Amino acid sequence: MKPKSVAVVGAAETTKMGKIPDVSVLGLHADAALNAMKDAGLKPSDIDGVATAGVSPVELAQYLGITPTYADGTSVGGCSFMLHVRHAAAAINAGLAKTILITHGESGRSRVGAGGFGRNATSLMGQFEMPYGVTSPPTMFTIPVLRYMKTHGVTEEDLAMVAVIQREWAALNPRSSFKDPITVDDVLNSPMIAWPFRMLMCCLVTDGGGALILTSADRAKDFPNKPVYVLGTGESVETPMVSQMEDFNSSKAFRVSGKKAFEEAGIKHADVDHLMIYDAFAHLPLYGLEDLGFVKPGEAKDFVRERNTAIGGKLPMNTNGGGLSYMHSGMYGMYALMESVRQMRGTAAAQVDGAKISVCQGVGGMFAAAGTVIFGNEA
Repeated sequence: MKPKSVAVVGAAETTKMGKIPDVSVLGLHADAALNAMKDAGLKPSDIDGVATAGVSPVELAQYLGITPTYADGTSVGGCSFMLHVRHAAAAINAGLAKTILITHGESGRSRVGAGGFGRNATSLMGQFEMPYGVTSPPTMFTIPVLRYMKTHGVTEEDLAMVAVIQREWAALNPRSSFKDPITVDDVLNSPMIAWPFRMLMCCLVTDGGGALILTSADRAKDFPNKPVYVLGTGESVETPMVSQMEDFNSSKAFRVSGKKAFEEAGIKHADVDHLMIYDAFAHLPLYGLEDLGFVKPGEAKDFVRERNTAIGGKLPMNTNGGGLSYMHSGMYGMYALMESVRQMRGTAAAQVDGAKISVCQGVGGMFAAAGTVIFGNEA
């Protein structure tokens, strides 16, 4: 993809966020989609491409009355939407569609029309992980994080600090699920979920969704809101079983997707003003900082402890409050993308002054997949 050849011209989340017991999963997709269309000044007949995960693009298109010439149902977990942005940009460049809608919606808390987190007994995980008690995300992510903590001397306090700083950002966001300040002691005194994760180190369980609309850069200035340009993208996958990662201290998918995105964007780490790293659990931002190359292996804990990612820090990170305090309906990637877009538009609740480049990193499954999108606000 040629940098700045495609732009986001519509972006919106669902009308309500948090607990929405009266709306189905498909209804959340539709609500977000219609809000994004309103933001872009479009109607369903103006859309000729759809991409989504959680529901089928067939179901989405039929429900909204869209007849697409491009459809993408890529589903690799929470970073699916980062991959959708990458694929949509390529499709627009190739002339496969002109205006592509990407949607997300999940009834993670209320479970209205939602699927389960099942594991078939004949799957790889069913055969080789579940018999040993590895059955849910908290128990899966403990496998790499315990090795990472031992290798780099990371403490429970270091993990707690990630949650504390993100709660500080969340306090500035009116739509955050949790805004009350917390301390490291508060985190360490919260209930144990699966060692070393305590409750305040784990993501929220909420209802909500979001949607993006992309088009070519030469059309972007014709829309109501400031265009946000796609500078670079990357994607990769590693393994469906967290126990089979190449290196528990690092995500290969993160490294590959991040490197590709930076190369495509033609930027250096020093050029980045704002960073979003998927934070289903408190350790993920530490992996992201290192695997994307912002700090060296083992240095992320000190970088966070020294408040470089906090309000007023040199690399503001997860400024919406993240999956730990803002929103996490199951597949968080769309919310991270939304915050990057808001920061580039200059409309974020906790706006970073003068921000021109934002990096958004997503994870799918338990380090199974990764997607990276780099946004800019200058043509």
